[in-house]
Amino acid sequence: MGGESRGARGEKGRGLAGRVRPSLASFEPYDPAFTPCRVNLSANENTHEMPEEYADAVRAALAATPLNRYPDPMANALRNALAKRHGVSRGSIVVGNGGDEVLFNLLMAFGGPGRTLVTCPPDFSEYALFAQMTETPHVAVPRDAEDFSVDAAALVAAAAGAALVILTSPNNPTGGLLDRAVLRRLLDETDALVLVDEAYVEFAPEGTSVVGLVASEPRLVVLRTLSKAFGLAGVRAGYLVADPTVVDVLGAVRQIYSVDVLAQAAALAAVTHRDALAPVVADVVAERERLSAGLSALPGVRTWPSAGNFVLVRVAGAHRVWERLRDEHSVLVRDFSSAPGLEGCLRISVGTREENDVLLDALATLLREEA
Repeated sequence: MGGESRGARGEKGRGLAGRVRPSLASFEPYDPAFTPCRVNLSANENTHEMPEEYADAVRAALAATPLNRYPDPMANALRNALAKRHGVSRGSIVVGNGGDEVLFNLLMAFGGPGRTLVTCPPDFSEYALFAQMTETPHVAVPRDAEDFSVDAAALVAAAAGAALVILTSPNNPTGGLLDRAVLRRLLDETDALVLVDEAYVEFAPEGTSVVGLVASEPRLVVLRTLSKAFGLAGVRAGYLVADPTVVDVLGAVRQIYSVDVLAQAAALAAVTHRDALAPVVADVVAERERLSAGLSALPGVRTWPSAGNFVLVRVAGAHRVWERLRDEHSVLVRDFSSAPGLEGCLRISVGTREENDVLLDALATLLREEA
């Protein structure tokens, strides 16, 4: 049969790259360097078995959900449940396709050319990525190289003329908590919209969350997700708690039907039965402390305190250690060793007791061999 060859089509298509918006020309598809392994501790997922009551409720909700109708565009039943959980009105909640969507929408709505975003890396890399996507100028105020604390004075100075500030508590990938005094200064001394990303807050000590301040602080926005403690990473459901004015703007710019019917059903069942998760969260926290102690006991390994479901470690030859864990022991962790401020670091998600033991044994073996 006739037709153009693949080479001919390729020649015609090469000019398309030049049509991409300049701000996006350097972008590449997201690649978390995932490799199928027997133990995957790379993505901060909750790998612990869920209570029967909780799991049954989610399965029943999914089974009862018809697929021939469009979802509620604003996920109002879920918003009602989340509003009840946090003691706010439904107008203070906006739901998205994971925390990523609401983060992007926040930058699209309140960022853009001439509207600066300030962050404190090392932190979640999507902040800087979404800033670039939305052509939002980005100012980084690096954390302390030793303990990853935030320089409050430098942050407040950088935020003086900024539109947005994003801080994470617990911070991914370092594990530390936001100092409330820093947040207080940002709200009192700047005009910036301040987002506190609390994706991992369920694993932190009680009283860590700042969501209770939203009602009295209209420039404070808090992000939450069901991907971590709730064990629904595959569902993609996240939300913001914010002043209703912010919620209305985000509701206007969000993708239509971005949270599908199955995601809404599973998330609603999960939030309604969240009390059943308490033993799971407690077990993750206990395993985090045990894993951290085990890692700290290994020769040449440095750890930092973490309030999330992960532990950051620094080890000599980190990239080689990451490769050997993956290739020789079928254990996958996240390699941050080439990231600015995280040289020589690996992030290890907290798994089950069995998974953590496999990781500790494998790492101990490798370090003996590397010595």
